[in-house]
Parts: sequence; structure tokens; C-alpha cells
Amino acid sequence: MPGEEHLAPVTPLFGGRAHAAPAEPAEALGDTWHTTWTEPVADQPLAPDEVDAAADAESALVKRLRTRSLSEREARAFLRERELSVDAVEGIIEGMRRHGYVDDARLAEQLIDAGTTRKGQGRRAISQALAQRGIPRDIVDAALEALPDDDADRALEYARQKARTMRDLDRDVALRRLSGQLARRGYGAQALDAARRALDELSRPARSGVRFE
Repeated sequence: MPGEEHLAPVTPLFGGRAHAAPAEPAEALGDTWHTTWTEPVADQPLAPDEVDAAADAESALVKRLRTRSLSEREARAFLRERELSVDAVEGIIEGMRRHGYVDDARLAEQLIDAGTTRKGQGRRAISQALAQRGIPRDIVDAALEALPDDDADRALEYARQKARTMRDLDRDVALRRLSGQLARRGYGAQALDAARRALDELSRPARSGVRFE
């Protein structure tokens, strides 16, 4: 999945000042930033007294996207806080979507990658995280469908790592704590089995490399 990339300066749709890319740009923007935006943001022209407000709101959203990726729902909520009309909000969102600056499918892939590789999460926790970000259910389902069915393996890998910190605990206490940690990370039926296997492996005596005939 795509990693972090440096972003080019962006000229907002309404012609505001471009924003320089930060040291650590948001992952979701990838390499899709254009150096200029010249297309109108809405099919219908805005009222004269709303143009400046829309320009300020759009520039603020560009700045936010430079530091944190947003779903369409989050971007829309950000714009609504600026008390814009529905037409102005949807026009800006359409422009962001058209140029790939807001992309729920790509954001879902990146959140899944972070959940599986860095946070040790299972499908349930990942699904909940995506839903909390406002990503539509059909996009969540499609992204999870592409994920390998390896929850059991990832649960065991996580359990093995954590089990090492529980060597001095009573087995029942360690099992309860470890299975609870796994359950909170979205491992359902795999949680207890992975915890048991990891603790069993930890309790086995180390094998000697010397054989006696």
C-alpha cells in the first residue's frame, strides 16, 4: 500500500494562497496534488456574498488535508462548521473528490494497512475504526474483502509478543489478560485460542541443540 510522499504546493479552487507541504504530509494525499486548481467548484455560481467565505473555507480544508487525511464525511463536516450553503459545501467536496484529494476507498486501504501492520488489529476493530471515520459500509466491505483471511495468524503473533511480558503471572491471570487484549483489538473467536497457544509455547522448556546417543 502507498506510503508517505512529498506533496507539491496547491493553489485552492477559489484562488487563495497556496500552502506549502509540511515535513510529514498526510498519507491519504499520495502524489495526487495538482499544482493548480482552475476548475469551478460548483455547477451553479455562488452568490457574491458567499464567494469569499467559500474561498476561506476551502483554503482551510486544504491546510487540514496537508496534516491529516479526511474521509468525505469528515471533510463535509469541516466545511459545514464554516456555515456555508449546501451548494458551496458540495461543490468543494466534488472538486476534492474529482482531483483525488478526498478518496474514501484509498483512505480505507491505508487505515487497514495501519491496523494490520502497526496496531495488530483484527477485522472487527478495523471495521469499527473505518466506520467511525465515516467511510461508507460498501467501501469498508470491499476493502476488508481484499484483506487476507489471516486473523488467526496475526492474533497468535500478537499473543506471542505480549505473552513474554507475562512470564511471572499466574497462568489463569495471564490468560485472562492476554485474551482480553486480543479481544479489544478485534479478534473474536481467535482471541482465547491464540492466548492459550502463546502461553503454552512460553511454558515449554527450551530445546537443547545437543543430542546424546
